[in-house]
Amino acid sequence: MTGHHESPGPGALRGMLVGVLAVTFALGIGHLLAGLWAPNSSPYLAVGNTAIDLTPDPVKQFAIQQFGESDKTVLLGGMAVVILVLALAAGLLSRRSVWPGVVLIGGFGLVGVGAASARPDLVVLGVLPAVAALLAGTAAFVLLHRLAARDRTVTVDSQDPDGDSQDQGDGESGASRRTFVLCVAGLSAVAAGSAFGGQALSRDQGVQAARDRITRRIPANPPIPGGADFVRAGTPSFITRNRDFYRVDTALSVPAVDADAWRLRIHGMVNRELVLGLDDLMARRTVQRTITMTCVSNEVGGPYVSTATFTGVPISELLGEVGVRAGAEQVFSTSVDGYTAGTPVDVLLDGDRGALLAYGMNGEALPVEHGFPVRMVTPGLYGYLSATKWLVDMELTTFERKTYWEQRGWAEQAPIKTQSRIDRPAAFQKFPAGTMTVAGVAWAQNTGIAAVEVRVDGGEWQRAELSTEVNNQTWRMWRAELGFSPGTHTVECRATDRTGYTQVAERVPPIPNGATGLHSITFIAT
Repeated sequence: MTGHHESPGPGALRGMLVGVLAVTFALGIGHLLAGLWAPNSSPYLAVGNTAIDLTPDPVKQFAIQQFGESDKTVLLGGMAVVILVLALAAGLLSRRSVWPGVVLIGGFGLVGVGAASARPDLVVLGVLPAVAALLAGTAAFVLLHRLAARDRTVTVDSQDPDGDSQDQGDGESGASRRTFVLCVAGLSAVAAGSAFGGQALSRDQGVQAARDRITRRIPANPPIPGGADFVRAGTPSFITRNRDFYRVDTALSVPAVDADAWRLRIHGMVNRELVLGLDDLMARRTVQRTITMTCVSNEVGGPYVSTATFTGVPISELLGEVGVRAGAEQVFSTSVDGYTAGTPVDVLLDGDRGALLAYGMNGEALPVEHGFPVRMVTPGLYGYLSATKWLVDMELTTFERKTYWEQRGWAEQAPIKTQSRIDRPAAFQKFPAGTMTVAGVAWAQNTGIAAVEVRVDGGEWQRAELSTEVNNQTWRMWRAELGFSPGTHTVECRATDRTGYTQVAERVPPIPNGATGLHSITFIAT
């Protein structure tokens, strides 16, 4: 009696292992190659960036509200789960034949190639990591599938009930299993090393050395007047530390821009085109401006508002240098990763407003996550149309050309709306009954805050004490001493700016041009 039993595939468990390892190997190779020349060309990140571009705006807003600055981490984690499921499915479907897995992994690889080729910030070479990942993943799957199937076949042969070839079968089975295990271990090591290597390469392109060099040329922050904040009462500090400054952008992977190779092109409806390197920019007249920035995604009472002192070159002077032609309506700015924004020309030409091409932030070079080496900073406008990070191109054009967020339903123009927020007490916090300091912050960039009022449980509005005003482009802190009896209370605040406008209670969502409404906090006095 012969002991041979036909077993053409690796079986379910080994098949799933083969699928997961092949996909992991593919992503590792793609990430490593991307790190060599264009981190955003990693197929994993390219698919993620494309997913961001295609996600309906209400879903994006929900993600920002629910996950805050961790929204991208959640997206990447969700992608990892989907990829794991697809890899397991590829292996499970291939428990008898290699072809279902090849088709599934190949299709997934083609998605990566398509995503990379569709990125506006990637040139032809940017598709190569995705192509390499496709080929590597398919080859790894076929190889591992064959070895796993062979090992299983030999194992079945070695289990001959008559014992005719038991010893020989055991030897073949052991050798086949060792080959499979060694291949699994080797590919696992290469996958892990490639992933970590690609991550290290994407982070280290001389950026930190360049930042250190630039920081030495940036003056320290000017002194802030006394009384500019009420930190002891519970407000934020007037200047936001760089690591605490809010970050909202579309970049899954923070671009690592070579400062020496960086160039900014200013062109379009101008009398003469200008191309600047970083040294060219820093050789021009430099100014420092303390500015409060706000994200249009900020809900009433939200955290996406911060203040910093930026060092840079006035945009009005650069536009004067190139000569803006009649009919130009906006500066269409582009980031190194393809993000676009449109800022009204008249705002940028207003020297009193003080828009900057900033290369310094709070006495040091721009942090990488905040736009190193150069970003736009435009006081009084929401960042989505005025604060392009990792800036590489400024085109003078008309409003006929639509920007990234305009194509997704956001407004063409969006001055920052007058807002206020309660920072103390926190929602549902417990305090002893009696007198307590309620404190917060208000902002009305380009006009300034004239007054803040608070009220308790729908009662009369009471004037709060304001902090020292630094300039009309920055926030002001406020505080009020209020008495509370035991029980649950609700405190509201509202601000009035220097035009006489007072916040209204009507709640309006952020889209299309910023939220409105009064912030309120409910807490418990014990």
